[in-house]
Parts: sequence; C-alpha cells; structure tokens
Amino acid sequence: MDAHTAAPDAELVQLITPEGVRVENPTYSPLVAGLTADDLRGFYRDMVLVRSFDAEATSLQRQGELALWAQCLGQEAAQIGSGRALAPHDFVFPAYREHGVALTRGLDLRKILHLFRGYKHGGWDPAEHNFHLYTLVIGSHSLHATGYAMGVQRDGNVGTGDPARDTAVVAYFGDGATSQGDVSEALTFSAVNNAPVVFFCQNNQWAISVPTARQSIVPIANRAPGFGVPSVRVDGNDVLAVHAVMLEALERARSGAGPSFIEAFTYRMGAHTTSDDPTRYRTAAEEDYWRARDPIDRLRTHLVNEGLVDDAFFEALQAEADELAEATRTYCRGLGEPPATEMFEHIYSVPHPLVAEERAWFEEYEESFLPEGGAS
Repeated sequence: MDAHTAAPDAELVQLITPEGVRVENPTYSPLVAGLTADDLRGFYRDMVLVRSFDAEATSLQRQGELALWAQCLGQEAAQIGSGRALAPHDFVFPAYREHGVALTRGLDLRKILHLFRGYKHGGWDPAEHNFHLYTLVIGSHSLHATGYAMGVQRDGNVGTGDPARDTAVVAYFGDGATSQGDVSEALTFSAVNNAPVVFFCQNNQWAISVPTARQSIVPIANRAPGFGVPSVRVDGNDVLAVHAVMLEALERARSGAGPSFIEAFTYRMGAHTTSDDPTRYRTAAEEDYWRARDPIDRLRTHLVNEGLVDDAFFEALQAEADELAEATRTYCRGLGEPPATEMFEHIYSVPHPLVAEERAWFEEYEESFLPEGGAS
C-alpha cells in the first residue's frame, strides 16, 4: 500500500471499525444513539441499491449507451450517511458522482443518465428535490452553494429555532476540488458572512491520477480553519460516523453558528470515470487494501454480528437491486433523441423575446430540410 493512502483510524471519527465492531466516541456517539435497527438496515439498503445502479450504469457506458460515467464505487457510506442526515428543505449542490446523495433526496436515479447520455443538460427539477443539477466544472459549485446559503440567511431562514424553517446548504466535492481557487473563495465568503453551509469533501485520495499527497502536505481538513471554518475528519467508509458528523454540521448551519468543513476519508475503488485507467498510476496492493475496507461489507458484518438481519433480508434486497438494474437498463435503452429545439428551453425563468426569435428561425431552418409536404 502506498504511504499516501494510510490514515490512522485514531485520526478519524469512527463509530464502526473496519471489522464491523461498534466503538464509542464521547462527542459523536450520542448523536446517533436514537437510530433504530430499521435505520441501520436502511443505510445498508441504500448503499446496496446505489452500488447496483452504479454498476449497471458502468456497464451501459461500456456498451455504448452512455458517453461517460463517473462511478461512486467505494464512496457509498460517505454519501448515504451524510445524505440521510439532511432535512427535506435543506439544499444540496452536488458535483458529478453523488449518486448516493441523489438517492437519499428521492431522485429517480435513472434521470442522472440523461446528462451522461447527452440526452439533456441535467434531467430533473432541482426545486423538486432541493438537489441541484450535477456540476462538471471542478469546485465551481462551492461558490454557488455559498451564495445560496447567504440568500437563505438573508431570507431569515436560519437560527429561528423552527426546525421546519431553519435551512442548511451543502456542497459536495472531492479532494481535487480543494486545489481550485473557487473552493478557497467559497470558504472565505462563507466565513466572513457566517453562511449556513456545509462543505463536504469526499477525499477519495485521487484527483484523477494526482494523489492527495501532491495536493497538500497536511490533511485536507486542516485547510478550513485557516479561513475561520471549523473542520472534522471522519472515516468516510463508516456510514454511522459520517451520519453523526453531518448531523452536527447541519445543526450548526441551521442554528446560525456558521459554516463547517467535513473531510470524509474514503477511497475511489473504481476509475475516475470510464475514460480513465487507474492501473497506470496506482498499485494492485493499494486497491486490495481498500477493497478489504469496503463500506458495504463493514456495515453488513456489523448487522450480522448484532443479529439485526437474516437471509430473508438479504435475499429481498438482492431482488430489489436486480430489479433496479433491469429498470435502469431498460430506461436507458428506451431513451430516444430529444428534439433539437430543447436547447432553447430553460434558458431564462420567463419567456425572452430574443430566445423566441432564435427558436422560430431554427424551426424554420429545420423545416427547410424536410421533403415537400412537411413529412419527415
């Protein structure tokens, strides 16, 4: 295993060890003390389902049905643990591999395929799920999240004491994004404005082929305090620990105490995207080490050891995962080509005369290629 991949567990908030053993943390254990067996089974279910969807989407890309795919393989605990801590009215700004967070927001995962198939720019209404469209420009959405959080603050929806009103905003990004100036600017603006935003960094240890050690000589989380933003490092493969630290950060934001930075130390078990070949820059020994720390296997072991699941649970879940994969495959292959005139939609929130004029010209131009009589 390469040195840069190692992070002693003692440096990370951890509530379930890689061996599936529950451990106590005086600060964070009380935050999840009220979780039930159903909650833990729900965490596991979500992680299994998103991995099934992720694997199917990867296969679809290999079959030529998608132009590209960004896997979240290995990062399921970081996404499900944090996503399940969100309130319905919290707002999320994802990057481009937050499929697990999308699931927790109630999004039909198949709509994510629209972007990667080139079918639409996005594929869902952000307001319907309080989940923004995916952002492909690295780190830029951290500023969008900060600006949105400042708006929430100015609307008076922070620190009122009303849980149905107080709102937090979350920006998800990877370790590579922290090397972008946008993230530094977002940290500055959020700190000086005391904005209700949580910066959630999934440190999967590789910015494509650049290891974290080539980006920072200190833990990523150590950067935030320099901006006046408190931070915490959590075992990103421990869904329970992630859930706990996220609950704390969200409450801080909603109460008016300001921004927080979470570094979820995890591992990208797959490629950066389907156009990447990780064997060119990392070792098989490193991948084997992290495969043994699989977040799904960890929670499964814990559930089994605690007697919280049985064979019937796993069989039913596998059937559900297979059904999701089949539905994903059928849906993707059934997508046709959207009309070219869709490029004129969703440009402005209200009709715009110039856009209408350009659309009319384009429609007339398209019709000029049709046979006489207008039949295609």
